[in-house]
Amino acid sequence: MARANNADERRFDTPKGSRRPPQFRRSGDNDRFGRFTEWVARGMGTPGFLLGLSVFAIGWMLWNTFAPENMRFDSVAIGFTALTLVLSLQASYAAPLILLAQNRQDDRDRVQIEQDRQRAERNLADTEYLAREVVALRLAMRDLASKDFIRAELRAVLEELDRKDDEDAANAAPRS
Repeated sequence: MARANNADERRFDTPKGSRRPPQFRRSGDNDRFGRFTEWVARGMGTPGFLLGLSVFAIGWMLWNTFAPENMRFDSVAIGFTALTLVLSLQASYAAPLILLAQNRQDDRDRVQIEQDRQRAERNLADTEYLAREVVALRLAMRDLASKDFIRAELRAVLEELDRKDDEDAANAAPRS
């Protein structure tokens, strides 16, 4: 164990005086709260949540209206104050959680837009490169001999050879 400590002291990648004590890390994912806010925001926007909240509020009011007097916990006479407080508390937490979820979505959208912009730039550069290559090929094709040109040249050469053969045959005939 002592050797391990000495080896740590002899390391050259960290200055000798700047060694920090180990930091305590939170166990788990740093993004857990962000995912929780998105889960809450997605849940609050569903018909099931609205139905459940409505059933909860109606149940609360029915219980505190028709239950025996000694089992009621919120008075009808003062307008269901506790229910109002519970719903206000729920709303006060829901709004910031929804805003946090929207901010995270905005960040993801921003990253996606930047990636799309970079992809579009690459596609544009690739398209321009391919267009230049097509133009270069077209220019090179102008310099290449066409099939008709080659046939005409071959015919001309054959005619010239035939003419030379005829001349050679004519020149050879008087000698014999």
